[in-house]
Amino acid sequence: MSAPSRFAVLLFLSTFFLCRLHAQEFGGNPPSIKWQQINTPTFRVIFPKGLDSSASRVANIITYMNRDIAPTIGFRQKKINIVLQNQTTVSNGYVGLAPFRSEYYLTPDQNSFELGSLRWTDQLAIHEYRHVQQYNNFDVGLTKVFHAIFGEGGQAVLSTLTVPNWFYEGDAVFNETLTSKQGRGRLPFYYNGYRALWSADKNYSWMKLRNGSYQDFVPNHYPLGYMLVAYGREKYGDDFWKKVTHDAAAVKKTFRGAVKTYSSVSYLQFRTQALNYFKNEFSAEDKKQQGPKHFAADEEFPAFVNDTSFIYVKTSYSKVHQFILKTGAKEKVIRTRDNSLDNQFSYKNGKIVYAAYRPDIRWAYKDYSSLQLLDVATGTQKSITKRSKYFSPDLSEDGKTIVAVLQSPQGKSELHLIDVGSGKVLQIVPNPQKLVYTYPRFLNNEAVIAAVRNAKGMMSLAEINLATGHVGSLTPYSFRVVGFPTIRKDSVFFTASAEKNDQLYMLLLPGKNLYQLKNKALNSEIGNYEATVSSRQILYSSFTSAGYQLHQIGKNEIDFQPVLETELASPLSDLNISNLEKNNADLLASVPGHTFPVKKYTGLSHLFNFHSLEPSFSDPDYTLSLVGENILNTFQPEIYGTYNRNEGYKEIGFDAVYGALFPYLSGGVSYTFDRRALYRGSNVYWNETQLQGGFTVPLTFSNGRTFSNLSFGSNYVYNQSIYTGAFSALGTQAYSYLDNTVRFSSQNQKAYQQIYPSLAQTVTLNYKTAISYYNANQFLANAYFYFPGLFKNNSLVINAAYQQHHGANGLSLFSNQLPFSRGYTAENLSRMNKVAANYHFPVAYPDAGFASFFYLLRIRANVFYDYTRASDTYANGKPFTANFRSAGTEIYFDSSLWNELPFTFGFRYTRLIDQDLFGSYGPNRFELIVPLSFF
Repeated sequence: MSAPSRFAVLLFLSTFFLCRLHAQEFGGNPPSIKWQQINTPTFRVIFPKGLDSSASRVANIITYMNRDIAPTIGFRQKKINIVLQNQTTVSNGYVGLAPFRSEYYLTPDQNSFELGSLRWTDQLAIHEYRHVQQYNNFDVGLTKVFHAIFGEGGQAVLSTLTVPNWFYEGDAVFNETLTSKQGRGRLPFYYNGYRALWSADKNYSWMKLRNGSYQDFVPNHYPLGYMLVAYGREKYGDDFWKKVTHDAAAVKKTFRGAVKTYSSVSYLQFRTQALNYFKNEFSAEDKKQQGPKHFAADEEFPAFVNDTSFIYVKTSYSKVHQFILKTGAKEKVIRTRDNSLDNQFSYKNGKIVYAAYRPDIRWAYKDYSSLQLLDVATGTQKSITKRSKYFSPDLSEDGKTIVAVLQSPQGKSELHLIDVGSGKVLQIVPNPQKLVYTYPRFLNNEAVIAAVRNAKGMMSLAEINLATGHVGSLTPYSFRVVGFPTIRKDSVFFTASAEKNDQLYMLLLPGKNLYQLKNKALNSEIGNYEATVSSRQILYSSFTSAGYQLHQIGKNEIDFQPVLETELASPLSDLNISNLEKNNADLLASVPGHTFPVKKYTGLSHLFNFHSLEPSFSDPDYTLSLVGENILNTFQPEIYGTYNRNEGYKEIGFDAVYGALFPYLSGGVSYTFDRRALYRGSNVYWNETQLQGGFTVPLTFSNGRTFSNLSFGSNYVYNQSIYTGAFSALGTQAYSYLDNTVRFSSQNQKAYQQIYPSLAQTVTLNYKTAISYYNANQFLANAYFYFPGLFKNNSLVINAAYQQHHGANGLSLFSNQLPFSRGYTAENLSRMNKVAANYHFPVAYPDAGFASFFYLLRIRANVFYDYTRASDTYANGKPFTANFRSAGTEIYFDSSLWNELPFTFGFRYTRLIDQDLFGSYGPNRFELIVPLSFF
């Protein structure tokens, strides 16, 4: 495709994909939080009261980064608002456009191998603020034009379509690796996915690497992006990506074309050379691996029951994570694990303890990590703690006490001793050094072993005295990651980052003699993690192209090679990316500690914050909306104009919803010109004013394996109609009504390949009733029930619905909301009953595409049968009853466009069994199924 034609397609697609990105949660924080701010000309840090030190640290890092890694454009950068969220247990962060805002979720992850061990605020700041700089830098050329016309949503569209997501994340990871002594670019764990593919000779196409697969493991775009970005800077200089992305964002060239221009090789050659560069860095480490053709399952955190049995967590693409008891070749499912942030658990004397995720009933940014105790013999489970924030628990030898890490909203990391029987806290271990604890394990009744992080982000394996909190370092502090300790008598086994691989070590107490575990298998595997030890064997997990796989080795087969503890203190490998040692290297080490003024930030600040002009085409309605959202995401206003093609009417209006209180409060006003309806063979015309206001209460429930949501509310609507034309004599008529709704949904956890959860329900009840002028009402009940099918990843979905209305002169005052039998022309009859059966199943996983434009991941089908029975009354008073039955099939294509945008579409064939009384198109219907709205 030529460049001009590609740009034409790009601009066409951008019209259809202008949308708001909702990484954030609306109204997610309780009103009791008192917000404060550090405000500068280029950024504002908004944070809960009491987090001054975290906010100050973020402000200092950003100020320092902005000084030394300035934007690459000449005009003033746009100010960013950064919200620090301390109520959630999730470790994450993001920067989004529409609105331009960033959020840091402040709870650090226990697994330091995955995200690193830097102070969590530091890690977030050096990574996420790089995204801020990217968005400022890319606001050029045609992207800037879209920004000017459509606001931040327009910039988001062009930024997404012109610069691939792998660059955004790869460049941000490069920045965290450049500005610190660690960063994911230096961590062996970060490359495990690609190393596994290379070792298994799985040479996937570029489109498969970009879009993933439903049947094979494919690493995400983060490591791919880092390798390409790092190679580009190493090979072609610091300004290589500056030039490439500027031309791409300005739409002077395609991204591919810009790479070719500034590297003098094709995009294909560049990608191949970059990946081969890193492949060669690991070639001496990695040996060829043989395994299943497709992804098998992740097998993690093994724990010996005895020398012949062990327990582990197993997760496949078709089944959610389960606790498995394995004896020989026989596997027994103990229980499906509750939804959790990781798969860690501890086993002792027939009991399992682990931390499970629990959402707050109302506030989406407030959630918990509660301890659960599972009886292996019976499969029964009970909660030890509620509304807590505990991680990485371990059971004592007698099974009476738990030690766990508490991560408090105030940023404290503490070790708590908890009574198994009552759930009460027996002791809080002092933490004078303000360390971050990870994976504590009982050494005895007086001490635990844990991997700890200090304020600089350096790690050590340490012995902590439970009475005094005294920390004795067993290994030197360094930026090499340490974790997953397990104890067998006087030996501590753990994983630590070596030169280019994560290896198993043993520390012999009390002499602190250090050994690396070696043999042919251990030396050839990609990462060795989560070891457990019996009297004769060692069991651990390593990464393969088929997922994490368990390996069992006899102790007598292992060479315990003595190593000096200084080996764990040597610097991490930069994989020969010398650019990491140049300008701004280790910038974090020299960040000053300036004091910034702190002021109150009210939730009503920047309340309207209109940020985007969004077109929405959902035939027959064509809408243009000016949308807004305040920084704390508690108020969303919208000004809109709509044209309806069917009736030819025009509507203007304003809607808003406020979510800072326990219920959402909503309201709006609209005016409609030239409405039209058919009445006794003639067209009636009128203009219409409508006012509305109401509330909704959204609630979330969870029992661990099931998530349920309940929302209920009521909306008051006042409508005034002014008749025009031949019916102007009717004058003005006004009425009001209440619109009451209850929605309930519940679902089990869903595996990756499952089309729908194995068990789920959604029920909607809606009752509208006029309270002035008219005597009219309408009731709707609509429910969907999801069940497992006959085969893997199949789903049976039953839909049942009922609608009845009563209106003046037999006419309905309210619109038809019943999901009528597919294929028929529907009318709003006074009473309708509907039942439908759907059987969904996967057909194929093509993993194929073309031209880096369209990629097909899955083809799936649905065979359906619909039955609607309707009754009404003729004008002469006689009863009317009719059946509307149909059957057919739907074929859906789960795909991706431009290697970026998930897109599902389908085709439907419907055979009408009964006559279409309100249409005349014949019994066979063919339809294209596309998203109802792209916006």
